Amino acid sequence: ARLLDVIEHDIVPLTRRRVADGDKIFGAALLRKDDLSLVLAESNHETANPLWHGEMHCLKAFYELDERPPTTELVFLSTHEPCSLCLSAITWAGFDNFTYLFSHEDSRDSFAIPHDLRILQEVFGGGYRRSNAYWTATSLHDLARGDAALTARIAAVTETYAELSAAYQAGKDANDIPLP
Repeated sequence: ARLLDVIEHDIVPLTRRRVADGDKIFGAALLRKDDLSLVLAESNHETANPLWHGEMHCLKAFYELDERPPTTELVFLSTHEPCSLCLSAITWAGFDNFTYLFSHEDSRDSFAIPHDLRILQEVFGGGYRRSNAYWTATSLHDLARGDAALTARIAAVTETYAELSAAYQAGKDANDIPLP
């Protein structure tokens, strides 16, 4: 429930502003493992730099903090399953976990952003191992399985992201993001 709170109340407002500027709908946040308090939230900012995916921009902001907790003490939350760039950055930054709401298939099928799956297939020959020596990836859908209230909240957040996606798709031709 707390992870959905952060998506709804911290990431979505940032994403709304960024989508209005032409950026994609991806966002991320860092929370303390011990009490799930928010360290920071960010959203995609590819119109400023094509590398500022939601996760990348979150990591940039994290490393600009004067004081930051060790990455092993944090939960890395991503609205969408991280792409290969972001998977690598999460690994290099030393996070031992990440949790995401929407899968790569959702990005392709529901949000008309197919690049993550295409890059994974073309460059790496397929997907990635969700549990490995560096981190464990967890889907919020898996965490909510069997909980009707959480499933209903996910459905509501999904509707919000459908609206954000429609706004992004309607204006994406006006930006110069290399892979819109």
